This record gives sequence, C-alpha cells and structure tokens, in this order.
Amino acid sequence: MQNTAHIIGAGMSGLSAAVRLANAGFKVAVHEATHQAGGRCRSYFDGATNLTIDNGNHLVLSGNSHVRAYARAIGTEAGLVGPERAQFPFVDIKTGQRWQIDLGDGRLPTWVLDESRRVPDTGLTDYLKLAPLLWASEETLVGKSIPTEGILYQRLVQPLLLAALNVDPPEGSAGLAGAIVRETLLAGGQACRPLIARDGLSAVLIEPAVKFLQERGHTVQLGHELRSFANTGGKVAALNFGGEDVIQLGAGDVIVMAVPPRAASSLLPGLKTPTEFRAIVNAHFRITPPPGSAPILGVIGGVVEWLFAFPNRLSVTISNGDRLVDMPREELAQAIWNDVCAAGGVSGELPPWQIVRERRATFAATPAQNALRPGPVTALKNLFLAGDWTATGLPATIEGSVRSGDRAADLVLAAQRP
Repeated sequence: MQNTAHIIGAGMSGLSAAVRLANAGFKVAVHEATHQAGGRCRSYFDGATNLTIDNGNHLVLSGNSHVRAYARAIGTEAGLVGPERAQFPFVDIKTGQRWQIDLGDGRLPTWVLDESRRVPDTGLTDYLKLAPLLWASEETLVGKSIPTEGILYQRLVQPLLLAALNVDPPEGSAGLAGAIVRETLLAGGQACRPLIARDGLSAVLIEPAVKFLQERGHTVQLGHELRSFANTGGKVAALNFGGEDVIQLGAGDVIVMAVPPRAASSLLPGLKTPTEFRAIVNAHFRITPPPGSAPILGVIGGVVEWLFAFPNRLSVTISNGDRLVDMPREELAQAIWNDVCAAGGVSGELPPWQIVRERRATFAATPAQNALRPGPVTALKNLFLAGDWTATGLPATIEGSVRSGDRAADLVLAAQRP
C-alpha cells in the first residue's frame, strides 16, 4: 500500500518537500490554510497598478542549487532569467557616483584582484578583512567579526548582508553572514549571477509545482487549516482540520509541517521558535523602465536599497523595514519614487503604485534568535519540520526555505528505509 505524506503548508518549503516526496513514490497531500499557495513567495493581481505583482522581490543566485533543482524538477528553471555574467551595478544617489562590480563567471573570487572589477577605492586588504566571517560561529555578532565601516562595507558588505540577514548587519549572526559570503562572494561569479522570476514568482515557482502535483494524482487543498494533531505511541495518529474533517494516518504515513513559527508553536506546544521578526517593504511602480535598465541595481544613500526593472514596472525592496511600516502610504511612496528617479534615470509625477509591507517577513537573524530555530526532527517519529525559520544554517532566504523542505523530505525517506 502506498504511504501518504501530508504536507502542512504550501509555501516554498512545503512545495519543495511535496515535489521531492512525490518523485520518491509517496502519495502526497498538501494542506494550505490560506486560499493561495506560495506563502511569502507569491504573485497576485493588484488593482492599483493594474499589474500582476510579487509580494516581494526575491532574488535567486545561480549558486542557489536547491532552488534551481526545485525549478528544474517542476520544469521552470528557464523562467529564472538573468545576465550571463555576475555583474552588479550600483549608484550612490547622494553623490551621483555609479560603479559596477564584476564577479565574472569563474569558480574563484579572482575579481578582488582586479581593480577595475571590484568596488572603487578599495584594495585587496579590505577584502581580506572579511575572512573572519568564514569561520565565525553563529553565536558571534557580525560587528565583532569584521569592520562595519569604510568604503567596502558601505558599498558592498552592508547592502549584501542587510538583504540577506534582514537586520542591521552589525547585530546579525556572523555565522549566518559567513554562510552567505561562502556561497556568493567567495564562490566566484559562477555562483553569483542574479536570477529573477521575470514572469512573476507564482508563475515560475508556485503554480507549476501545484500543477506538477495535481497532474500526477496528488492533492493540494487550499483553505484547509490544520487545527490539531492526535498522537499515539510517539507518533501522529490523526490530523484534525475542524469538526468532522479528521484524517486518520496509516502506519507508514508521515507529516511535514511547513508553516510559520507562530502556527507551528500552537500546533506543537513547547516547540522552540524565533520570537522576533523584521519587516520588508516593497514598492511597485507601473512604468516602462528606460532602455538598457539593469535588471537589478544597488542603491546607496537613500531609502531604496535595490531597484528591480521588469518589462512593465520598476520595483523596490527595502530590508529591515520596521521604521517604515507605520509611515503614511502616500508619503512613503513619494519618498521611494524620488529615490527611483534619482537612481533609475526616470522622471515625472508619481505613476500608479503599490506599497507592500510584510511586517513579519523574516525572523531576526541575530545570534539570540538564531539559537531559537528548531531542527527538522520532532519528538513525534512521523512529524518533521520545514521552513526558512528552522535551523538551515542560512538566514531566511528562498534557498534556505527550499533546503529545509528538501531536508525534511530526505529525513522522511531515510526513516522509511529498513
């Protein structure tokens, strides 16, 4: 008899576990509490701009092997598009200075040896000062490990770590920052090409996964919220979705719980989870980008941090955005638009716009909060955890999310072996 894997949550971590287990021969049933799959990685039609927009501008890098393998499994890797070389243009909107970091296409960080390819006005010794991150523990602060001032920090390290950790870098976990540096800057340009879901996150990473599962006879139920477990003999015996909607589990059935930390701790009392979160603010403007606009532009010296150019819109991401979540929307939109004009070579009155503020976008990637991340194994033998907030060794990123789903699926498969 075919065993069933019940996946609780249809975000990136849940869908990656579902696809992996489906390919391994499990019957898969995905249960999603909300009415849309994707979690914090999704697209939707926005009436204010009359466009389909993403809830966030999630950047994938060519070295994100788990995300790319997941996209390959559902047939959409070609939907992640980017330049042939790992080149990142920047602008300082206070001084007007523009530069480009060219990481090339190799496997080694030889770009730091070439003055024309590294951050202007930096020398090799500046980069060597980042080395302590590579062996720092997760309990150590970034601010205690490397210099958090100077040109290299302001023009590259701070923007990179702010985007990855979603906290002010000095207060972040040096171990998590080191993982990012090892997998990006230290891995050479081959690992650093920026890839964007040009047709939208849902069209590339979410809807094809749901279709993949459904076409193979698996189920994806939206609006199906798990209320509680029934446990017997150290295992989950039944899933209660409210009222008479109860699913009894067979001896070989398993559960991967891929829900946000608050939901996880309510379903599993006593589960240790992060308790502090940081906001991310995204803005979308309906405007055709100027010809030759870079797909992604780093912005220094303003409110905006990253500017993304899509065929019919310019979008902005601002990390560690708690300071902006209560700012009046029109005032915030105008402030962001002013930066977009200065950085992106556009002008004119504020076009149709939308602001998306995710108040609990990621856990705060500090040493204290990182220590609260649980592993994938629980006290219940047939229940495993997934999510970017679990102990993945990475901050809360798409790559970390997919890795957690893959790891939970691998543990399920390992537990099935005689």
